[in-house]
Amino acid sequence: MIFSVENGCFDYDKKRQDDFLLQNINFSFGPGELIAVLGPNGAGKTTLLRCMMGLLPWRQGATLLDGENIRHIPYNMLWRRIAYVPQAKNPLGMFTVEELVLLGRSSHFSLLRQPSAQDKEIASDCLRRLHIQHLAGRNCRQISGGELQMALIARALAAQPEVLILDEPESNLDFKNQLVVLDAMSELAEQGIACVFNTHYPAHAMQRADKALLLDKQGRYRFGLTGEIINEDNIKEAFGVEAVIGEIETKHRVYRDILPVSVLQLDLEPPAGRHADNEEKKGEAHMEKEISEERSRETRVAIVGAIVENREAAEKINELLHEYAPYIIGRMGMPYEKKDVSIICVVVDAPEEITAALSGKLGRLSGVNIKTTYSRI
Repeated sequence: MIFSVENGCFDYDKKRQDDFLLQNINFSFGPGELIAVLGPNGAGKTTLLRCMMGLLPWRQGATLLDGENIRHIPYNMLWRRIAYVPQAKNPLGMFTVEELVLLGRSSHFSLLRQPSAQDKEIASDCLRRLHIQHLAGRNCRQISGGELQMALIARALAAQPEVLILDEPESNLDFKNQLVVLDAMSELAEQGIACVFNTHYPAHAMQRADKALLLDKQGRYRFGLTGEIINEDNIKEAFGVEAVIGEIETKHRVYRDILPVSVLQLDLEPPAGRHADNEEKKGEAHMEKEISEERSRETRVAIVGAIVENREAAEKINELLHEYAPYIIGRMGMPYEKKDVSIICVVVDAPEEITAALSGKLGRLSGVNIKTTYSRI
């Protein structure tokens, strides 16, 4: 499965012929990839998701699923392959959680047919996969926001999709429920489902996403490996804030985090259009981009150490190491039978964003604890 957007352009003003809200968006992803969409309020994150799914028509460009324009795919066939999880708001109180999840099977049968025993078993399995089977008989108005969000994800999974698209799934949730939802997305990606989510939390994208798409209010975007896209320069340009990216070390692994420090001084003069930058500013931005790209090509030696508690992860670890083989200059692995774990040590010489991507993918595997140590040069 390959999901892609080619030259996507959109604006709510139908009279506008150029300078769209979303301009020439191009990206693609495949099975098991976790994609984060970020940007300031008003940049078009939710609009992008809706255009991707065909809920809003692109003014120009197209969404393709395995090379076929989704506008040419029959409705029921499309929504068996793609599932959408809206924000958890205004639940229908007449439904129990189990009934809500069964609604996800609607693309597989006509409105006049009752759910079959197989449909009910699939719904129950989705509840079990997300560890909320105990909520099956509860009314949707009697559960927490985090539990409702998980129920909506289970409803989407009941369609047995290849692509899961989530609109701010962790918003308005406390720390615990944010982690529950993030863990669920990581687990689903590990199982081969492609997940796309938009978020107001750059740290969540850094810690979870394989790739990131960063929008700004000028209609521009950046797409690529999360470590390449979410950096201090790009956050400054997109959000208008100075931010510091650092690392937090725990007993099990090192997490990257981002701290907004200060708001940049804004130009109080109203711009003539969405692209009001003068040539001098464009030149400075181009120079900064070249410097940033040059930095990204610099490599550092790093050791990625892993303690693997889950034997089933071995095959996926080998696949990842094969994917990053051009950067690997040494590798060691050994079992420690006394504790029933395996120890893996990989030495790489790569740009930091590549090493961060490898560490992040390994760390998101169930039962794999990761730490990465960089050389000073």
